[in-house]
Amino acid sequence: MQKIKSLMTRQGLRSPQESVHDLSPIENLRFPTKEELRESWEEPTDPQAQQEIINSIEEVYFSNDAFDIVKYELERLPPVLSLQELEEYRDKLKQQQAAVSKKVADLILEKQPAYVQELERVTSLQNGLQLAAVICADGRRHLNIAKEGFTQTSLGLLANQRKRQLLIGLLKSLRTIKTLQRTDVRLSEMLEEEDYPGAIQLCLECQKAASTFKHYSCISELNSKLQDTLEQIEEQLDVALSKICKNFDINHYTKVQQAYRLLGKTQTAMDQLHMHFTQAIHNTVFQVVLGYVELCAGNTDTKFQKLQYKDLCTHITSDSYIPCLADLCKALWEVMLSYYRTMQWHENHDQDEAATVSSVSDGSSVVGTEENSFDRSYVKKKLEHGLSRIWQDVQLKVKTYLLGTDLSNFKYDDFIFVLDVISRLMQVGEEFCGSKSEVLQESIRKQSVNYFKTYHRTRLEELRMFLENETWELCPVKSSFDILQLHEFKFMVQSRSPSVSPSKQPASAISTTVTLFEQYCNGGNPFEIQADSKDDETEDVLASNGYESDEQEKSAYQEYDSDSDVPEELKRDYVDEQTGDAPMKSVSRETLRSRKKSDYSLNKGNAPILTNTTLNVVRLVGKYMQMMNILKPIAFDVIHFMSQLFDYYLYAVYTFFGRNDTPLPSSSFSTSNRELSSARQFESTGLGLSSSRLRTTLNRIQESLIDLEVSADPTGTLTAAEERKEKVPSPHLSHLVVLTSGSSLYGLAERVVATESLVFLAEQFEFLQPHLDAVMPAAKKPFLQQFYSQTVSTANELRKPVYWIVAAKAIDYEQMLLLMANVKWDVKEIMSQHNVYVDSLLKEFEEFNRRLNEVSKRVRIPLIVSNILWEHCMRLANRTLVEGYANVKKCSNEGRALMQLDFQQFLMKLEKLTDIRPIPDKEFVETYIKAYYLTENDMERWIKEHREYSTKHLTNLVNVCLGSHINKKARQKLLAAIDDIDRPKR
Repeated sequence: MQKIKSLMTRQGLRSPQESVHDLSPIENLRFPTKEELRESWEEPTDPQAQQEIINSIEEVYFSNDAFDIVKYELERLPPVLSLQELEEYRDKLKQQQAAVSKKVADLILEKQPAYVQELERVTSLQNGLQLAAVICADGRRHLNIAKEGFTQTSLGLLANQRKRQLLIGLLKSLRTIKTLQRTDVRLSEMLEEEDYPGAIQLCLECQKAASTFKHYSCISELNSKLQDTLEQIEEQLDVALSKICKNFDINHYTKVQQAYRLLGKTQTAMDQLHMHFTQAIHNTVFQVVLGYVELCAGNTDTKFQKLQYKDLCTHITSDSYIPCLADLCKALWEVMLSYYRTMQWHENHDQDEAATVSSVSDGSSVVGTEENSFDRSYVKKKLEHGLSRIWQDVQLKVKTYLLGTDLSNFKYDDFIFVLDVISRLMQVGEEFCGSKSEVLQESIRKQSVNYFKTYHRTRLEELRMFLENETWELCPVKSSFDILQLHEFKFMVQSRSPSVSPSKQPASAISTTVTLFEQYCNGGNPFEIQADSKDDETEDVLASNGYESDEQEKSAYQEYDSDSDVPEELKRDYVDEQTGDAPMKSVSRETLRSRKKSDYSLNKGNAPILTNTTLNVVRLVGKYMQMMNILKPIAFDVIHFMSQLFDYYLYAVYTFFGRNDTPLPSSSFSTSNRELSSARQFESTGLGLSSSRLRTTLNRIQESLIDLEVSADPTGTLTAAEERKEKVPSPHLSHLVVLTSGSSLYGLAERVVATESLVFLAEQFEFLQPHLDAVMPAAKKPFLQQFYSQTVSTANELRKPVYWIVAAKAIDYEQMLLLMANVKWDVKEIMSQHNVYVDSLLKEFEEFNRRLNEVSKRVRIPLIVSNILWEHCMRLANRTLVEGYANVKKCSNEGRALMQLDFQQFLMKLEKLTDIRPIPDKEFVETYIKAYYLTENDMERWIKEHREYSTKHLTNLVNVCLGSHINKKARQKLLAAIDDIDRPKR
């Protein structure tokens, strides 16, 4: 049944269970009879019809071989039997049986040829087996004959021969074992010769040979010995690898790498190498610092070797700090250079291997090439990652050393040298791994700020001492003097990398395109240059720029009148100090000749006016900029301290020469009830004095920088004490400087030197502004802009209050008021002769001009200074005239005409003494005189429009006009208008 089912399945029937279901299990084992076959052939042969009949057979007939068909059909019979229905059902089953039989017969006929063929094969196999049995019987018979034909002697010969061959093999094995046992001697020799690849190769070969003879008991001991030897080689190889960290040798490193490659431990070697570099950094810095500590300690019993590195750094003395730092950086440079050369070796080796692999394309080595490529990739990543780790270790070690000592008391040159070394080290770090060295920058920033606060405090105290001892004499320099000629500003001239220390430049410096590692790869050390350049000679500006002897200075005075070698622009005596241009207006030859005397120059030209103190401040600025250029993170602190230098100098000049603390000469004034002098009155109104910006700047300096307290208050808070610590006492003018002598125009020479030196200092700050702006942090740039706009730019404004004091004292304005008070102004006829006070005032101006020329022989008086002095004097004189006219009790029209005559005579004579046009406050006088002729309405309008006059001036004008063309009622009205104008002022 199962076979029939399988056949039906192969023929594409729907299911093997769709077999004939009306056959009993017994009938399943027989073939159809001829009658059945005939019946089946007589049935319709339509395949589709047959297939439909087969498909109509119930599934249960194909369930399994144990299925009882008869029982199944009997159970299906209805309770009431119908013959017709039974016959119909029987015919249906017969049709199904016939269809199945027909299908089975077709399959049997289809497989008949295969059955015949298989039967033939079985028959052939039977014949072959019979032949094999015959052959086996013949073989056994022949074997028995051979066994009987051999004797015991022949077999004995064969056994001896075999034994001989075995003994020969044993002898060879024993000789090989003997050689293996003697290998350790050769291995020791190769290790002494540092032939690590050869030793490992030999050891591996011995191990391979030993594995061949492992069946000998002596080999097990030899094998363990070889394993110990291999471990010993690995230990020595690790020691050899550690030597690479301090002194890289390309041949030595090549052998080590080959040895590790033979061991198959290339990655392990790289891990070990990084551990050795880390250990080398620690051991190197510890040994360097320990050596200096023990050297400085002498024979003390302190066990410094047991100290931690951080504690050891605190025992470095100030004298040994810089040499130790230099040696420390040299040693660390050697470690980093070894790492750099290690990376170079691997890069070159990888390129060579890549070229070799590309030239040899053998498919059998693909697996090995992939492994090598993976190793190279691992090594490359490991080395690249190790760069930052190595540099981080270096930074931490140097940071610990830097912070281990207080550098605040170091000399400036020593501290700059420390910054030089650290700056060079940071450049090494940037070239080494592209790091910005934040750790080093932060540590050196802390030390720099700490040092700079102490240094700046000391420099401010020195500046105060210099200012208090300064006699304000001119420091002679050439007209071509420039601050870049000073040694402190050499770094601005040299074209150097910003990351390299700017204070010193070696003569053999090469292009910045070559890195330090490339420059010193084959020898040398970048930190040796720093040590050699530490003692560079400094430039003596005064020796090279000033007069070397009194004879030369004398000759300079004698040759002043000879202007054959003076440039054309210097022959123009009145050259603008700001622009270098001569005035546009034409000047007579006589005026030029007189001006030449007033614009006197020690160096036959318009040399800068400065003092020794000014030069010291400029040098300090240069030193501050050196430190700032080396260490940009503290740029704001440095610029802030630089601004304090300028602030203090400005405040000192104002304190010495800008305050009118001394009483004005009052020899002509003796009455106690007289009003204040005109000069003092003008000073109170702020005429020609400090601008609001200058006053604001001076107040800011006084509040933030000047310590006005005489002694410390013991009850004060700690904060107040700290604030006072940041301040400097106000300077005091040297007693050698006399500002009360009229013959010297009240210290005009000293005032010119002081004020113009301040202007020169401001010009240098203006010149340095781009350099300061370049290093100033963006967040702090408003401070720099405010410093320049509110402080540096006010230096020129200090000229007015300083020279105003001279102008107020040089002319006897009080005498002029006395003379004007004695004049009778209510004359009845027009006068043709001016009054005596005009001649007296002009004589004062002529005397002022003479003294001015005398002073100019000592110090060159720039044109702008001369103009300011003359402007102040003329303005004060004109104001004094108005003051005198305002003191008149009675005045007629003719008297007013006399006033105009006097003023015109004064102007005519004054214009011959000065070239300033127009005369300052000329309209101020003329307008006041002409106001006398105004009518009531015009005067009221005039009073409201001209508020530059004081209440006294206006009141007197109204009172004098009373009776002439103004009545009492108009007078009251005008006085009320004056009072309305004056009320807001109160």
